[in-house]
Amino acid sequence: MIVTIIGAGRVAEGIAVRVLAGGHKLRLSDSEPGKAASLAATLSALAGPDAGGTPLEVTVGAVAEALAGADIVVLALPYPQGRAVARDQGAALSGMIVVDTCNPVDFSTFDSLLTSPGMSAAEEIAEANPAARVVKAFNTTFQAALVAGSVGGLPIDVFMAGDDPDAKDKVASLVRECGMRPVDTGPLRRARELEAFQLLHMTLQGPLGLDWSSAIKLLP
Repeated sequence: MIVTIIGAGRVAEGIAVRVLAGGHKLRLSDSEPGKAASLAATLSALAGPDAGGTPLEVTVGAVAEALAGADIVVLALPYPQGRAVARDQGAALSGMIVVDTCNPVDFSTFDSLLTSPGMSAAEEIAEANPAARVVKAFNTTFQAALVAGSVGGLPIDVFMAGDDPDAKDKVASLVRECGMRPVDTGPLRRARELEAFQLLHMTLQGPLGLDWSSAIKLLP
């Protein structure tokens, strides 16, 4: 599977590590010069001389190059940059599976979301490009947990929401192949709850001394 990640920050790094661990091909793109190349170098260092027998396949390029022929496109961008990419890359993303990972947190107060009531960042992206097949996923996972691959000895739960069943199935398959557990929460409008849930998770890092390494996990 070819996975393109737009953005090369901490979220991108965590997802990229899991994508490569699952044996998939990875493409990186970022609007900041040199940032994607720097992440590619970091990934090579994390993999070490032996990447579990699977060759490290990472390419770096402009957005248009990175999108061409991709199976899944991950928007690892802060709010509202993902919406802008969805709009600006309209035709290139038509029919593609687009994963939104962002949390539209108002970091000036760290106490609210920037989206309007009854709306999520993922739904805004879907509105910006109705031809894209948008899935909300990875917004409840921190970079440290993704790099580690587990928390407390348990696989990471990746909560997902989307209106296209086939798109969600493909994202779920990727999640499983990368060693994690997909949790389908329902239609794309459930992204509202996932984004609010992660805001709460983020605000608890300091009070509970979690150091951004915790994970939300459903246990029977």
